[in-house]
Amino acid sequence: QVQLVESGGGLVQEGGSLRLSCAASGRTLSIDNMGWFRQAPGKEREFVAAIWWIGGSTSFADSVEGRFTISRNNAKDAVSLQMNSLKPGDTAVYYCGARDRYLRAYGCWGQGTQVTNCS
Repeated sequence: QVQLVESGGGLVQEGGSLRLSCAASGRTLSIDNMGWFRQAPGKEREFVAAIWWIGGSTSFADSVEGRFTISRNNAKDAVSLQMNSLKPGDTAVYYCGARDRYLRAYGCWGQGTQVTNCS
């Protein structure tokens, strides 16, 4: 099993920045990709960003492209999401997800961390 622990959420003014972190433990060799997803009240969970463990290629949702960056620390099995130029629409609970290389799906999720952007 894989365990994920997120940190770094909080309250920030419009245009501000926050950095979220997610540390994985357990059977981390089964992970080939880690990503961030978010869920706003009354909405479905949506993809935000992801990074592949091998090669480091990244992908972003159109809504955050150019404002968010994702990075990894392979030695620590951790991933971070740097969020800049935050907008009210970014307010959501952010979840870290680990993709299982064998299942080829995100099978493990963190507990979620609240990001609230105040205009």
